[in-house]
Amino acid sequence: MNQSIGHDRLRRLMKRGSDFLGCEVAILGGAMSWISERNLVSALSNAGAFGVIASGAMSPELLDTEIAETRARTDKPFGVNLITMHPQLADLIDVCAKHGVSHVVLAGGLPPGGAIERIKGSGAKLICFAPALSLAKKLIRSGVDALVIEGSEAGGHIGPVTTSVLAQEILPPLAADFPIFVAGGIGHGGLISGYLEMGAVGVQLGTRFVCSHECIAHPNFKKAFIRASARDAITSVQIDPRLPVIPVRALKNREMESFAAKQREVALLLDEEKVEMAEAQLQIEHYWAGALRRAVIDGDVESGSVMAGQSVGMVKTEQSIPEIVAQLIDEAAQALERRGAAVEPAPAG
Repeated sequence: MNQSIGHDRLRRLMKRGSDFLGCEVAILGGAMSWISERNLVSALSNAGAFGVIASGAMSPELLDTEIAETRARTDKPFGVNLITMHPQLADLIDVCAKHGVSHVVLAGGLPPGGAIERIKGSGAKLICFAPALSLAKKLIRSGVDALVIEGSEAGGHIGPVTTSVLAQEILPPLAADFPIFVAGGIGHGGLISGYLEMGAVGVQLGTRFVCSHECIAHPNFKKAFIRASARDAITSVQIDPRLPVIPVRALKNREMESFAAKQREVALLLDEEKVEMAEAQLQIEHYWAGALRRAVIDGDVESGSVMAGQSVGMVKTEQSIPEIVAQLIDEAAQALERRGAAVEPAPAG
């Protein structure tokens, strides 16, 4: 078999996802705060994939500027990731609508009342995260346009279930009729093709794109990725059961230990009734945003948060975004060829 057969099959498997996103390659860029900004997002979209701005804790004014600067760098479609618990979520949605953003990704929990209608009313397609089959079905009923199922191997905020288990649980009953992207622990194209064959319309990757020339992350941050193995990407520990904290996966350093102290501090404020639960959780999110900035922007990879998925062990060198995307596509196509060759009948005689 020659290589073009694998690439042709890959295009067919990705077609639903590519058509949904309006791009050539059904690979979503994971939204990483401080990292998924105008330069990386536009580079992904220009390379045929689909960049997604991580709005994180941005104000509406900052997001307005970021979308405009991204659009100045690419004429291809890209999306915006919004956090459901952001106190100005409605204003951020309005900013996306003002710019005609084609796809909005909501992360951080079930969409609050009115958010789905507001986003879809602007003409944007809405993508949400589903950490379980029951929630996937609920989101589909509520009117979302696509889902991302992200396993615990991912970097940043994670759920408790692995990608492989979520894929087995959610893809077979739902993927034939509804667009689902798979994320978490994907660092090689062979796995991309495997999830596509299971019914996914595409995938989402974040960690793999950090060590790109176009990514603005500090050289120290990128060096930490290149040196790390999969087992170095560990999850944070919840100190107080009364304070529901979504675990974070990051490279082990002093910051992972400091987070325990921050949780105790916020729990004490709850005990003293100085803050409500929503405010306590927001404080935790702001803490992570600051810790991540110290690592990504300032290069402090010891007292800053080096969020990374377990696929970090497959990041060995710095490359351009077009090179990374092309490599992933070639790997996926080659894997499809090998599997196709394995089931072909032996020649007669």
